[in-house]
Amino acid sequence: MTVISASYKTDIPAFYGDWFHQQLTQNFVETRNPFNNRKSTIPLSPEEVDAFVFWTRNAGPFLPVLYNKIVDQYPFYFQFTITGYPRLLEPSVIPSDDAVSQMVSIARNFGPHAVVWRYDPIFVSDLTPLDFHLENFKKLSRQLEGVVNEVVVSFTQPYAKTKRNLARLERKTPVNFRDPPDEIKHPFLMKLQKIAAASGIHMTLCTQPAHVTEQLPGAACIDMDRIIAMGGTNIKPGLQGNRAGCLCVASRDIGMYDSCAHGCVYCYAVNSPEKAKAALKSHKRGLAITG
Repeated sequence: MTVISASYKTDIPAFYGDWFHQQLTQNFVETRNPFNNRKSTIPLSPEEVDAFVFWTRNAGPFLPVLYNKIVDQYPFYFQFTITGYPRLLEPSVIPSDDAVSQMVSIARNFGPHAVVWRYDPIFVSDLTPLDFHLENFKKLSRQLEGVVNEVVVSFTQPYAKTKRNLARLERKTPVNFRDPPDEIKHPFLMKLQKIAAASGIHMTLCTQPAHVTEQLPGAACIDMDRIIAMGGTNIKPGLQGNRAGCLCVASRDIGMYDSCAHGCVYCYAVNSPEKAKAALKSHKRGLAITG
């Protein structure tokens, strides 16, 4: 049995739901390792898949696939990112109120274990200083009170693609990224934790172990306890841990880098918005999208 991550490399529910539906119909998907170009075939039949974990900022286009192909056959849950940042930073992301409505609908139909809120990354800039995040996070927490039971957070980590995207932003606009020192990050995270707790939401921290505490534990984004709560079996596949502090159980990701068209300036999975838009355009012409 395998846990399928779909996908931290791209937004399959928002952009590639038709492709995903086709792969489910065929009961397999082919992926390609981005580092050595090696191809793998991953079974997708209900007998082979223990659960799907969907990563998205817009589940709306995917809901027909969810209801027609997933609900009765597979355990699943969503890692759903809602940040509500200014349009300059997230040019193609749906409004946060629309995303909240989608999350409410998913939770109402499938329960609070079916969706995890991600306020991730915490992007600190001239447009989004720390005070902005306190108010923004409080607003979203209140909207999601009674809807979700967990929010995953982390500060922006400047991976290679993120650095290129941020450099492009700073060349074209007066907006500058800021990476606060640890002595500021930690008390700020504890403020967010108290805001979340006031709305009955448990806050966890994704792959930033220096700030993990008893009150703010590390996140398991691919979480076997949540999978079991959604009807999966306790297969105990072991930790994957592909980054420091990662507590995810092992999974197979079926997405492809450089294919998410949301255009977020802090993205770690896209070299340039133009490249991602070209990938989406190629897909719409009928070309395959593989990892």
